[in-house]
Amino acid sequence: MRNLYDMSPKEVLQLNKSALNKALSRLQSSDSITSLRRSISELREQLYNSSRFRRSRVSDKNVIEFTSDYLNEEMDQIATSQTLERALYYVERLIKSINEVRLNGVNDINLNRWKEYNDIYFDSLWNIDKRENSGVHSAEYWGNFIPQIPYQMMKRYTKKGDWVLDTFAGSGTTLIEGQRLGRNTIGIELQEEVAEKTRRVLTLEPNADKVVSEVITGDSAVVDYPSLLNRYDRQSVQLVLMHPPYFDIIKFSDDRRDLSNAASVEEFLRMMGRVIENAVPILQKGRYLIVVIGDKYAKGEWIPLGFLTMNEVIKRGFKLKSIVVKNFEETAGKRRQKELWKYRALVGGFYIFKHEYIFVFRKS
Repeated sequence: MRNLYDMSPKEVLQLNKSALNKALSRLQSSDSITSLRRSISELREQLYNSSRFRRSRVSDKNVIEFTSDYLNEEMDQIATSQTLERALYYVERLIKSINEVRLNGVNDINLNRWKEYNDIYFDSLWNIDKRENSGVHSAEYWGNFIPQIPYQMMKRYTKKGDWVLDTFAGSGTTLIEGQRLGRNTIGIELQEEVAEKTRRVLTLEPNADKVVSEVITGDSAVVDYPSLLNRYDRQSVQLVLMHPPYFDIIKFSDDRRDLSNAASVEEFLRMMGRVIENAVPILQKGRYLIVVIGDKYAKGEWIPLGFLTMNEVIKRGFKLKSIVVKNFEETAGKRRQKELWKYRALVGGFYIFKHEYIFVFRKS
């Protein structure tokens, strides 16, 4: 007889919650680990074959959804337990995942079913093969975000309906991802032509949750955020994302307010400090500020721009929660100059840049 193992790993089961609860409750009366293992084996077959577990309609509140690999993993953990006490603990945990939603107040992740979130990164080293390019996303704007970063940050640090500020909106990567995830987003962009293009792009991306996605032309160091938020009867945002220029590596404009036109590293840090200070008051207490930035090499010296910027944030009262190191292999610049940079590294005695930093801060 076929059982759950015969399903494809990501296939979704829509199960009758009451029937599943009763079956798992019966497991709790097992008097030995042997009988419990036998019952688990039988339950796998019943979940696959028996209509009583699948007779509810999808719209019915009595339906619970699991992917087959998650349910198999949970049942494997029960069946391979060395003691009955430990097995019953795992049964109780599975029952809890069916009947209780446990949130941390910052995001929509159900902590009782945390293993199911395979789309979320958990470690501090991100090796990303290629840029997400679905929908209206484009790599045309040089130096823009890869969409995976704002996606991960919004999934971890916001809930549906929350408000997100991007102080360097550029081509709108954060706003596109926010629109997809049901987050209200406001982006600040210094150049009007870039801002206008981003506004047009956003109209082409579906907005199923009818959230706000607004691009404001202005200098993020001086934008009147309270007045801006007041338009939406808001006083604060729940997440701030900053992906500034990496000093003068890429010149984005001739505007003297552009951080890529700073006269020195020290001036860049002063300008960045003003951007941070302007956003601090509207970020809700206890919520998160994300800064994505890389380092710079100039005149034979590695300039730790990332850590210098990190210190500017810490000086303004934020707690550093995480440092993520991200490597993104397939950039147009890297492809075109890969061999040249190998030669330069050998001549100059340095190692080729293959990483950027994602600094995660929490407002005290």
